[in-house]
Amino acid sequence: MSGKPPKLSAPPEGYADWLAELKTRIHTAQQRAALAVNRELVLLYWQIGRDILTRQAEQGWGAKVIERLSQDLRAAFPQMQGFSPRNLKYMRAFAEAWPDEPFVQGVLAQLPWYHQLALLDKLPGPETRRWYAAKAIEHNWSRNVLVMQIETRLLERSGKAVTNFPATLPKPQSDLARESLKDPYRFDFLGLTDEAQERAIEGALTRHVTEFLLELGAGFAFVGRQVLLDVGGDEFFIDLLFYQLKLRCYVVVELKAGKFKPEHLGQLGFYLTAVDRQLKSEHDNPTIGLLLCKSKNKIVAEYALGDKSQPMGVAEFKLLESLPAELQTSLPSIEQIERELAGSGADEEGDEE
Repeated sequence: MSGKPPKLSAPPEGYADWLAELKTRIHTAQQRAALAVNRELVLLYWQIGRDILTRQAEQGWGAKVIERLSQDLRAAFPQMQGFSPRNLKYMRAFAEAWPDEPFVQGVLAQLPWYHQLALLDKLPGPETRRWYAAKAIEHNWSRNVLVMQIETRLLERSGKAVTNFPATLPKPQSDLARESLKDPYRFDFLGLTDEAQERAIEGALTRHVTEFLLELGAGFAFVGRQVLLDVGGDEFFIDLLFYQLKLRCYVVVELKAGKFKPEHLGQLGFYLTAVDRQLKSEHDNPTIGLLLCKSKNKIVAEYALGDKSQPMGVAEFKLLESLPAELQTSLPSIEQIERELAGSGADEEGDEE
């Protein structure tokens, strides 16, 4: 037999649409199956952890029972990974951290086990863990993104920009807009130091637009850099322009490499007016302005925003933290660390010593 595929006749009318629909249904079924498997695995791990806790508390079993249990479970299920002593200790910690089984089954089981370990290792208490778990589910974060958001303290920064949204936007849009901004914004992924000027930062942000959008948060779509506005024959250029899908509005971002000054808002307000008149459609909400500066006096920013009728916010941005040159060159990158871990012989569950 030859390796050539059989000669097929031309597909009948409507076949392509049917095939596309089948592919979608198969892909959806695969996703549902994977989620169902994950839910069962997470719940199983929680139940094992709960049993260990109960027996240690009620029957006085010591820590050594985990070593024995690991050996016996590995012997009984040699094809399964995840029964190392280290992972069994994680199961115990998981059950101790989340005693509410309905919450584990209904919410946490939507996240893979790797995510659960990140929540346990990186966060101190249930409230912050619940917040990050909910965000990871809402935005479908990978484990690496979840860890990055925890390490850059997303919870503490969310909704912290100085804004006039309560006075300039109706509810609930004002609340959504406030939550969509943070302070400070972390731009350390650019590799730029504090000496960088506005155009260098702006250019680096557009070269790293994927990371920039991740830092801005869910719902931001990049429209352009140095967007031209022709007003009465004069040309003006917006530093960065975005569209916020959840808020259904344009967002003008202006960068200032120095300290915030009240006059910066005059320029920003001019750009908001121009975008509203030239780009905004009848279905869009009023354009929002975000002024990103290297530093600000919060009280000065609040005063400056107090008499503005257009929705604006002021926040700081942080570039690369100052490090000695020898450390900057010797610190491993995330990619290098991941390669080392991948080659260390750890199993898929990441549970080997």
